[in-house]
Amino acid sequence: MTRLLMNLRGVPEDEAADVRELLDEHALAYYETPPNRWGISMGGIWIKEEEDYEQARRLLDDYQAERLEAARAAEAERRRTGTQDTFAQVVRRNPARVILYIAIVSVLLYFSIRPFFDLAHGG
Repeated sequence: MTRLLMNLRGVPEDEAADVRELLDEHALAYYETPPNRWGISMGGIWIKEEEDYEQARRLLDDYQAERLEAARAAEAERRRTGTQDTFAQVVRRNPARVILYIAIVSVLLYFSIRPFFDLAHGG
């Protein structure tokens, strides 16, 4: 019976390619289902043989731990050298997105706080 090894929703293509390569290197039979065009189904990498699942899971866990360590090291290096993005750089690169996010947060805050102001004014 097949088992889902990895949900592909939100997974970068390079990570999915690395996982495919890892499974190929260890001769583990798998298949891939693509995500649905409208985002309803997730897509995934499935292990064909039940007895191979535990080995595949260990390989994937080790790979993801290595990837996490590499990402943390890269972030620490950016902090150390002062090359990480600042808020001002993000605003300059994509001002419309920043304004949209601020508007969404403002609307959410307004509707979250408004009932308390209504109570304070006897309404």
